[in-house]
Amino acid sequence: MTVTRITAALALVAALVTVPPSAPRAAYAAPAAAYAAPAAARAGETPCPKPRIAKPSAPPRPVPPADNPRDMRVGGDALATHGLVVPAGAKNPPAVTATTWMVADLDTGEVLGACGPHVHQTPASVQKTLLAATAIDRLNPNQKIKVVPGDLNIEVNSSAVGIVAGGTYPVSTLWLGLLLNSGNDAANALARMAGGGGADGVATTVAAMNAKAKAIGAFQTHAVTPSGLDGKGQFTSAYDLALIARVCFANADFRKYVLTKSAQMPAQPALKVKGFQFQNENKLIYNYPGAMGGKTGFTTVARHSYVGAAQRGGRRLVVTLLGAEARPLRGWQQGAALLDWGFAQPKGSSVGHLVTPAEVAASARATSPATAEKAIAPGSADGAAPAATSGGMSVIVAGAVAVGLTALPLLLLLTQRRRRRIAREDAREE
Repeated sequence: MTVTRITAALALVAALVTVPPSAPRAAYAAPAAAYAAPAAARAGETPCPKPRIAKPSAPPRPVPPADNPRDMRVGGDALATHGLVVPAGAKNPPAVTATTWMVADLDTGEVLGACGPHVHQTPASVQKTLLAATAIDRLNPNQKIKVVPGDLNIEVNSSAVGIVAGGTYPVSTLWLGLLLNSGNDAANALARMAGGGGADGVATTVAAMNAKAKAIGAFQTHAVTPSGLDGKGQFTSAYDLALIARVCFANADFRKYVLTKSAQMPAQPALKVKGFQFQNENKLIYNYPGAMGGKTGFTTVARHSYVGAAQRGGRRLVVTLLGAEARPLRGWQQGAALLDWGFAQPKGSSVGHLVTPAEVAASARATSPATAEKAIAPGSADGAAPAATSGGMSVIVAGAVAVGLTALPLLLLLTQRRRRRIAREDAREE
């Protein structure tokens, strides 16, 4: 058997093993066609209202992952857009510089309107809300944390609340430093402790953050750092941030922290470090009636991001926005304008909904390989499934595997001989 034939046989094995023989063929064919749909539909999408501004120079945005049509439709088909989606008859929302945004009801889960809700964006410090959603219940607020030098390993000139290595601080104070002052040092300390306190604590918590995102349906979110400092492959979306905010605002400690206007960092007498006061940077709580708090964010790559919530007339709304500029309105002011627009919408109007963890779990069970295998029976509309071996592999696949395994030693021998021949020819050329 030639190398070409062996390679072809092994390729056939790989292709057959990759697709479960009992799964419907249509389930594997559909995504390929669906991937092209969002791009093709963009010409007919409604542009989001934008003010005319001179954008400042900024580094290029990271290249986002390709749109996944399934994830783009989480919460409703109308949300699968890069443009504007609002209820029929609704007035146009305010023009904001945010690249993407969304307004939703924290209690009913109704999405009142959005601009590119499922479009990937870089998060900046609003990612700290995902850290809170993941770790706030894992740590006793009265527990004391001793800061280690690694906790202070953050970008130069990035935001820090001012904890010191060797200092000891209550968990509650570190949450305040994280949410009021956007302390990246506090983020590292909290993530390390939530992950067990060891050298791998931060990595463990970041993995837990990603697991939490998937569990609540935030499929466009991938965390690389606990603080939101830029990292390769780190993304989120306006929709995902609303899901995360819903988890956060369900927690009484989080609600208390984000409404705190100022806090005191305790002195560290043994280190001869004085205590100091720090303030909440989210101006919404000072200027917007009914404000419930939220989180600001900024990096030069991500630009301005914002999560904010408020209550009015028995409704609790949350706004999320990403990729904004600070002029003519700062992030929290853009959030306030969108909240005003949301509160003006009649109750019950929506273009989609925030999925619940129960919905996500039910969907995962419904689409699991085991469920798909039970759903396709021999003689069904999709055709009879191939006979299976005791291991669940079809006879065709089993045969192909056997051929491949038999041919493998010969393939390795021929490959080794070819490599030796090429090495001899290279040596002669030198």
